[in-house]
Amino acid sequence: MTKSFEARHVVVTGATGALGAAIARHLLAEGAICHLPVSRAKAPDDFEFAGHDRIHIATGVDLTDARAVDAFYDAVPGLWASVHAAGGFDMGAIEAVDPDQFGRMMDLNARTTFLSCRGAARSMIAGSAGGRIVNVSARAGIEPRKGGGMVAYAASKAAVAALTVALAEELKVADILVNAVAPSTLDTKANRDAMPKADFAKWVSLEAAAAAIVQLASPANLVTSGTVAAIYGRA
Repeated sequence: MTKSFEARHVVVTGATGALGAAIARHLLAEGAICHLPVSRAKAPDDFEFAGHDRIHIATGVDLTDARAVDAFYDAVPGLWASVHAAGGFDMGAIEAVDPDQFGRMMDLNARTTFLSCRGAARSMIAGSAGGRIVNVSARAGIEPRKGGGMVAYAASKAAVAALTVALAEELKVADILVNAVAPSTLDTKANRDAMPKADFAKWVSLEAAAAAIVQLASPANLVTSGTVAAIYGRA
């Protein structure tokens, strides 16, 4: 049985994180060849994808640096899809948020997404075969009332949502479909450790989030573009 991503080249940013790793696992199961940019000079010693025959790890790629991002995408052959899970999270009351914290959230979430979209779009347009781009926003990015106490994070994820919709309109003539997901709380070890009294059953599993993202990136997605899909689980 042919797998939906058989021999297709896909970029996944943020694969050293919980969501990015789940996305890469899902793509590998569907036959994809995954290209993973890592900011460190070498991949973590326990990086689960090291040595996999369909994984290409590029180290020393600063996703906030335009030249580094462009060079990374230039080295990916026949790019079909680019999934952008790299990012960061921070909280703080408005009176305690300094400009550096706000700027850091915009860099980690909005700037990395913008530069990755830019690199992916250039590659796909040059290849003239269309493609798929999937970004990761957040519930607080599309429902700002959920962003109290984390305004810098909410603003950066709102930027990701706006970027997604605008870019979908721009790239539709090139048959490049651009979408995003906006998860509520993801069921990760870090979140469980931070919120031990929460009802974990209401959270979104990493596997479910990855499946939703991979579906949007799939060749089977023929028409969906400009969507920021709310994936809230039971929250």
